[in-house]
Amino acid sequence: MTLYHSAKYSPPGIQLFQPLDMAVWVLVLIFFCASAAIFSGDLTLSFLGAAGIIIVMFLIGAAVEVIIETIKDVKGLGTIVGFITNGPEALCLIVGLVVGDVLFAASTPLGSNIMNPLLLFAAALITGKQVQTFRTHPGYFVTCVLLTAGMAVSFFFLSERVYLFWLAAAVLITSILFVKRPPEQGKNEQQALYFSRMWFIPAFAVLVGAGYILDPVVSFAADHSHAPKGVIGFFVLATLTSWPEFKSTLALLKRDAPLAAILNITVSNITNIWLAVIGVSIHLL
Repeated sequence: MTLYHSAKYSPPGIQLFQPLDMAVWVLVLIFFCASAAIFSGDLTLSFLGAAGIIIVMFLIGAAVEVIIETIKDVKGLGTIVGFITNGPEALCLIVGLVVGDVLFAASTPLGSNIMNPLLLFAAALITGKQVQTFRTHPGYFVTCVLLTAGMAVSFFFLSERVYLFWLAAAVLITSILFVKRPPEQGKNEQQALYFSRMWFIPAFAVLVGAGYILDPVVSFAADHSHAPKGVIGFFVLATLTSWPEFKSTLALLKRDAPLAAILNITVSNITNIWLAVIGVSIHLL
């Protein structure tokens, strides 16, 4: 599917079906159906659950492609995408607050801070942009990743009486990292904004909605396939629930925007800490 603004503005085609996507979809089907066969699960429901995951992953990938295409020339693209792909984590936090399980809700965004940098490495390898990517502000990238991942991991080893110190350090460090992020340049903002009025809002709604239902769909497939919890924890939670960040990083690197790809990951990590800060603050109150 290709979207056009005018004869003078002809964005690259948005490929809804890509070989990588289809390969992952096949692996998802094989994983859950094989688990059901090996561990005496329900093969039919496992297949339906895996099919549901594939549909949600397709919606996420398509929404990310459209969103990035609509704002690709706007200044601050990486920062904007970094915020957008955290929509599902924000919704999970809200749900956790509503049901009173605040600490679990906070652990959702914190866990993503470990996976996000790995996704950038994988996307760089897949697109062949590893040299270009990791020569782009390496000092900032390494510093931000180490600090945000370190804050995420350290939280799980703290007792509740020192949460206030963690909150203060997290707010201070992430605020500095956000302010000091490398500046991005934009091109022809007026055209991009006009294009976004047509497609941005519905694509964003699809992304957030699909990201929100991904976890229950995955849980459905896991329950009926009887897959081992350890394998589910890595394959499903660490990979599938991070699909929005992975797809957006891939899309940015394919558009020769390594700085935007890096900022997508670093801003996502920073935002995850902010979400956890909100959750822990409410818990303490």
